[in-house]
Amino acid sequence: MIEIELDGKKVEVVEGSMVMHAAEKAGTFIPHFCYHKKLSIAANCRMCLVDVEKAPKPMPACATPVTQGMVVRTKSEKAVKAQQSVMEFLLINHPLDCPICDQGGECQLQDLAVGYGGSSSRYQEEKRVVFHKDVGPLISMEEMSRCIHCTRCVRFGQEVAGVMELGMSHRGEHAEIETFVGQTVDSELSGNMIDLCPVGALTSKPFRYSARTWELSRRKSVSPHDSTGANLIVQVKGNRVLRVVPFENEAVNECWIADRDRFSYEALNSDERLTTPMLKQGGQWTAVDWQTALEYVSNGLKQVKGQHGPASIGLLASPHSTLEELHLAGALVKGLGSPNLDARLRHAEFAPDEGVRYLGTSIASLSELQRVLVVGSNLRKDHPLFAQRIRQAVRKGCAVSSLQDRSMDWAMPVAHTLLADASIWVQALAGVAAAVAAQKGVEAPVPGTVSDETRAIASSLLGGERKAILLGNAAAHHGKASSLLALANWIGSQTGASVGYLCEAANTVGAQVAGVYPGEGGLDAGKMLAGGLKALILLNTEPEFDSAAGVNAKTALGSADMVVSLNPFKANMDFADVVLPVAPFTETSGSFVNAEARVQSFHAVVKPLADARPAWKVLRVLANLLDLPGFDFDSSQDVLRAVAGVQVSPQGAVVAANCLSNETSATVDLAPAQGQPVTAAIYQLDGLVRRSASLQLTADARRDADLKEVVA
Repeated sequence: MIEIELDGKKVEVVEGSMVMHAAEKAGTFIPHFCYHKKLSIAANCRMCLVDVEKAPKPMPACATPVTQGMVVRTKSEKAVKAQQSVMEFLLINHPLDCPICDQGGECQLQDLAVGYGGSSSRYQEEKRVVFHKDVGPLISMEEMSRCIHCTRCVRFGQEVAGVMELGMSHRGEHAEIETFVGQTVDSELSGNMIDLCPVGALTSKPFRYSARTWELSRRKSVSPHDSTGANLIVQVKGNRVLRVVPFENEAVNECWIADRDRFSYEALNSDERLTTPMLKQGGQWTAVDWQTALEYVSNGLKQVKGQHGPASIGLLASPHSTLEELHLAGALVKGLGSPNLDARLRHAEFAPDEGVRYLGTSIASLSELQRVLVVGSNLRKDHPLFAQRIRQAVRKGCAVSSLQDRSMDWAMPVAHTLLADASIWVQALAGVAAAVAAQKGVEAPVPGTVSDETRAIASSLLGGERKAILLGNAAAHHGKASSLLALANWIGSQTGASVGYLCEAANTVGAQVAGVYPGEGGLDAGKMLAGGLKALILLNTEPEFDSAAGVNAKTALGSADMVVSLNPFKANMDFADVVLPVAPFTETSGSFVNAEARVQSFHAVVKPLADARPAWKVLRVLANLLDLPGFDFDSSQDVLRAVAGVQVSPQGAVVAANCLSNETSATVDLAPAQGQPVTAAIYQLDGLVRRSASLQLTADARRDADLKEVVA
C-alpha cells in the first residue's frame, strides 16, 4: 500500500493505482469525461488535471500513478484554472443545442460546464459540423457534432464487447468517431455505448425525443430474458415504459446490460398486447369480462376432469415466468390431480428429478477463471453478459476451450475448439475424459478416442487453479443431456473444475425450484406436445416458437378439447379456446432465480395495461373457483414464502443450498443422439424480444431469419 496526501487528507491505495483511484477512495470528485472505471485509461479529455506538488504543470489524475508521499491538490487555483481551460477548449466546437438535445438533463458536459465553464467564449469562429451516420436500428449517431472524442465507445467495443466497431478517423478538428466502410454497429452489447457517452452524440434510436429525462420516473426491476438476471432501471412516463437502462450490481451484471434487456420494452407498448379476456365461440373470438372467462375455464376443466380423469389435463409453463406464477400454476394442476406439468419446453431428454441444475459457481467468479470448457453453447449470443465476464478472464490469461457443432465467433480468443456433430457430442466429450485419464494415469469412465484436440483440452483443464466446465443451452436440450452431464462431472472431479449449466431463461432455475416437472407417471413437455391431452394450460408460452415441437405443436394442441392461454400478447389464437391477458414483468411483482440461484424479487413499475392482470392473481382466483385448498395469498411475497426450497429473510430470498445439485446418477450412453438440439436465436428467445421492432431489425435478427428460410 502507498500513502499519499490528497487535499490535505491521507489516503492509502494499492501500488500501481492512479490519482483518480485515490480520489475515488477518498470520496473526492475530480471532473472527467474519458475515464471510466471499467475501461482502460486513455487520458485524452484532460478534464481531470490536478495539481501535483513538484510537478511543473497540472497532471491528468486518471493517468498519473501514485508514489509514496505524493501531495495532490484537486481544488487549488492551478488545478481549477487548468480544468476551466480544458472546458473552454471542449466548448469551442460544441453545438449550443441544449434546449433541443435529447441528452439534456443527464449530460456530463452540461453538468460540468456549470461548474467549470465560462459565461462567454473568446472564440468567434464557426463551429465544426460532423455529418450523421446510420449505424443500425438501435444507436443514433444523428448528432455527432456533439462528440468530444472521449473514445469511451471505442474502448467499450474493443475491451468489453470484444468487437471494435467504432474508431476514430482523421486528425485534429477533422477527427470523427465512426464505423468504417459504412458498416453498422451489431454487437449484442452495443446499447451500453449510449450509457457511456458523456454527451448527446450517441443516443437510443427507439427512445430518441420520446421524453425529457426529468419527466421520467425511475424504478428498479430484473431482466426477464436470459439467466443472468441483470438488474434494470425502468424509466416510465404516464404509465408507459419508455426506456430501460442498467442498475449497477457488481455481483450480477456489473454496470452493463444486453441489448435485448434494453430494447425489448418496445413490445410492452405494441399493438400485439392482449387487453381483454377472450373466448372462441363458433370459430370467432369474443371479448368477455374476467368473471365470465374464469368461470368458463373453471367449468371446462371440471368437465374434462369428470369425463376423462385428471390425467387428461396438463400444464406447459415458460421458464420466463416468475417463481410465484410457476408455483401457483403447478399447484393448480397438481390440485386437480394431474401429474402432467413441465417447463422444459425445448428439451429432448427428460431425466428424472435429481436436484436443481444451476451454474455451479458464482457469476462474478467467471471473470476470474483461468481455464474453462464450454459445451454446446453459442456463448456470445445465448449469454452476452456471461460472455463478457469470460472475455475479462481471457484478457487476464484464461484459456477457453469449446465443444461445438460448428465454428462460432465469440469475440474472444478460443484456445482449443473441438468440432463434432451434435449427435456425437457424448463420444467427443468421452474423448476428452479419456485424454484426462491418460494424463492422470487413471481409468477412463467410458471408452473414448484421444485426438490432438481432446489432448489439448485435457491439458488445459489440468492446468490453472480456477476452472469451470459450463454446459450451454444446446447441451441442456440435447438428446443425451444426462450423459453429457455425467461425463462433465467426471472430468470436473479429475481436474478440479466446477460443473454447471449456463441455463437458458430468466427462471430456468426457478422452474426447478417450483417443481414444474412431471409427477409420478406424468407426461413431460415432449409427450404433451405430441397430443393426446384433453385440456392444456399454457403459461406465458407460445409452443410454436418456444418448444422443440415447433410448428407441430399447433396441430397437437389443436386436437385438445380446451386450451387456455395466459399470455400478455395475442398468442396461440390459432388453437386456443380461451386467452387471458396477464401482465408482463413490468406490470407484476414477482421473483426470478438466476443461473447462480440468486433469488431477485421486483415490483411492478407500471399499472397493468387495460384489463390485463398479474398471472399469479389470475391463477389464485381460478384455483378458488375450482375449490382447491391452499390458495389464500394476498401478495406475491406470500406466494414466495410458500415455495419449498426458498428461504425468505429480511435480507431477501435465497434458494436453499441443499436444493442445488449438478450431480447425476445417469450412466453414459455412447449411442449417437437422434435429432439436433433445439435452441432459440438471440432475438427469438421469448415473446418480448420477438415483438421488439428494433431488435427484429438488427443484423442478428435478419441473419437468423434468413437462416430459418434456408432451412425451411
